[in-house]
Amino acid sequence: MAQDVLCEVNNCTYWGSGNKCNADAIYVVSNKGKEASNSEETDCKTFKPEH
Repeated sequence: MAQDVLCEVNNCTYWGSGNKCNADAIYVVSNKGKEASNSEETDCKTFKPEH
């Protein structure tokens, strides 16, 4: 897995200093079926809002 996963969504539970993602795993899905043509057709299911 990538060591430096960057994230700019600072209200996510896994957001860390320097825009680093602190999640143990990243789950990304296509919102167009099994394949995506570009990043706009994907969603990060790892996102969890801070409480």
